[in-house]
Amino acid sequence: MAQKTEGSPCSGAGAEWLPHLVIFLPGVGVGYIFNAFCRAVCPFRATVETTCTVKNFKFSFPRDACYVSLLNTTKHITLNTLGQVKPVLGRFSELDNLLPALGLGPGRVDAALLDAGCSSMQMDTAERGFSLSKDGPLDMRMDGDRYPDMPCATDVVNALDQQALASVLAAYGEERHTRKIAAAIAQARSVYPIGRTLQLASIVAGAFPASALFARRDRLQRPSHVATKTFQALRIFVNDELNELHAGLYMAQTLLRPKGRLCVLTFHSLEDRLTKRFLRGEDLAAPPRLSIRQRAKARREAVEEEREKEEESEDEEKGLEGAYWVIPQKKVMKPSEEEVQENPRARSAKLRMAVRR
Repeated sequence: MAQKTEGSPCSGAGAEWLPHLVIFLPGVGVGYIFNAFCRAVCPFRATVETTCTVKNFKFSFPRDACYVSLLNTTKHITLNTLGQVKPVLGRFSELDNLLPALGLGPGRVDAALLDAGCSSMQMDTAERGFSLSKDGPLDMRMDGDRYPDMPCATDVVNALDQQALASVLAAYGEERHTRKIAAAIAQARSVYPIGRTLQLASIVAGAFPASALFARRDRLQRPSHVATKTFQALRIFVNDELNELHAGLYMAQTLLRPKGRLCVLTFHSLEDRLTKRFLRGEDLAAPPRLSIRQRAKARREAVEEEREKEEESEDEEKGLEGAYWVIPQKKVMKPSEEEVQENPRARSAKLRMAVRR
């Protein structure tokens, strides 16, 4: 279920992974499918159109109001499913207040599909302020229209002190040069407030020598701008994305019936790491539990390098299921090389599946 770089927000998205979802998620006779996402309608649309029966009722909970419009149009939901999908605008953390009116309670849901992160539609709209390659207001709020008083990225870069800003970049961007970048931002805002995406990208770039501007490489070995992790960190912080994902996982755990199915689609290591630890039943407030191999690496490498290694590693540990979940497939699913070549934004996608005990 990968983000598409052009065209319709659902065109060709995740076609290769759809069979796995259809096989894993219940088919005929499903009562309720619960879908919550921050990113896009693509996986939900494909799953709905493939698993739909007369008895199906699908509830979708997008955070961004633009996706409610998409789900309400025949352009993005086929005629045979129209009327069986009920989009409800809200965050993961707001579901406690939204679900009673829908008749959804503990143990009443057959399947849950959580689709985390930011969408191509949001990234490609300059006015939303998510992209460092498009000039626009430095906003980054996924639901700023619903919460106009919610702090945006402009507020963060201009109001946080230098040390707090460095902490945000380290925690949510896994950036190694946090002090250098935070100092550059603090120096720039002392002269003139920071309010545009390209302005911030230029400030971050100015903290590095010209040769380092595109020295970093992504998984496709393409040049990656030095401000990429800064933008990721600000977006996650502004939208409280990790806490929202945890709220969605906990709600799915509460709603799913025994043997109910959960699919979680993530797009960066912080989301995937949180999901993995939740399904194992680990205390999320405690430091991550490392395997013997990971502990050996941690002794040899710096913390930042270890995090990058973990992002690339496969799940090879067995018998680490939590009290609430059975993990039918130990290794996380990733897109094939062919899908990544066709849709580069899918390169970091990971799909985890679990069955409620």
